[in-house]
Amino acid sequence: MDLNFTPEELAFRTEVQEFLRDKLPAALAAKVKAGQRLSRDDQSEWHAILNERGWFANHWPEEHGGPSWTPVQKFIFDHECALAGGPRIVPFGVNMLGPVLIKYGNEAQKNYWLPRILSGEDWWCQGYSEPGAGSDLASVKTTAEAGVDAQGAHYIVNGQKTWTTQGQHANMIFCLVRTDKQARPQSGISFLLVDMNTPGVEIRPIRTLDGDREVNEVFFTDVRVPAENLVGEENKGWTYAKYLLTYERTGIAGVGFSVAGLEKLKAIASRVQRNGKPLDQDPQFAQRMAKVEIDLENMKTTNLRVIAAVAGGGVPGAESSMLKIRGTEIRQEILSLIRRAMGPYALPFTEEAQYSDYTGESVGPKEAATAAANYFNYRKLSIFGGSNEIQKNIISKMILGL
Repeated sequence: MDLNFTPEELAFRTEVQEFLRDKLPAALAAKVKAGQRLSRDDQSEWHAILNERGWFANHWPEEHGGPSWTPVQKFIFDHECALAGGPRIVPFGVNMLGPVLIKYGNEAQKNYWLPRILSGEDWWCQGYSEPGAGSDLASVKTTAEAGVDAQGAHYIVNGQKTWTTQGQHANMIFCLVRTDKQARPQSGISFLLVDMNTPGVEIRPIRTLDGDREVNEVFFTDVRVPAENLVGEENKGWTYAKYLLTYERTGIAGVGFSVAGLEKLKAIASRVQRNGKPLDQDPQFAQRMAKVEIDLENMKTTNLRVIAAVAGGGVPGAESSMLKIRGTEIRQEILSLIRRAMGPYALPFTEEAQYSDYTGESVGPKEAATAAANYFNYRKLSIFGGSNEIQKNIISKMILGL
């Protein structure tokens, strides 16, 4: 298996680098590299720039507005964006719902929803997890009861979703709902698209340790949803959910973000002094940096092997779980080392310093302002998308037959 890029792929990488140099706003890249918070407008601006070039939905086929890139091209693009400080594409509409609609949606759904994802007219969030159904997703309790009245066929939705990332920005949510209470858990679930402006939908913020409201609770009380918003067949939603999660878990590996994070860590370690020497000359710290770099190089190779297999017609299985586990662990270790490098300067917390317009006094090195906040925030990486413990169970079942 040849893991080297072809001349055509190297030429594509140059094209991506030139695009990023010309089109990625410098202020936006500076925010990303500093680990500062991005607003909805920041993210929408980047989505619009990519969509104008035809690169926003970069894994969609051409007939639906994508560039029909190969898996290798997508890897190159994601990698170069991360190195340049490009914001992570908000995945819920374009990377999660889009592929589900393309594969399982009817023509009317594709024609209506896909262009609105591309234009940014709809901002989507994910209604999967519930207070009693996180990694055990098949235990969802939110119900959708079918009915017909003078206004037509519909579902009435009642229940609660939690950890709804960026739900405060969203006008639409795709939900797993229980449509058959008598069937075994996986067989009674449907996939429903819900307008969050419908009466009966309530969103409440969950304030995180750093004061942000990135995650939310969403409550449904007798929410009426048109029957045409059912994706695929009733009670077949578990199939669509698994298909979506394969996309989510592979992306969570975040190779490019780890490479960019490692570069930042090395720069910090070369400047910060401990006992009169740069931190990268401290034996214990240098050993941890070397280990995470070795782990990252190994993961990059594994990721390229999976990409090469997919390009040859294969389908990722347990490999998605493997990449999810190692990718999230590596990113967490890099963030841990950045926080550790800041020493006592990581302790003071000024919420305003998380934003680019902060003009107050800095405590310690400039990276100290966001070091602890990012470390604690990204502890979530090994939990969402199916916790790493669940991923290990998947690997045990699929590879070892346990």
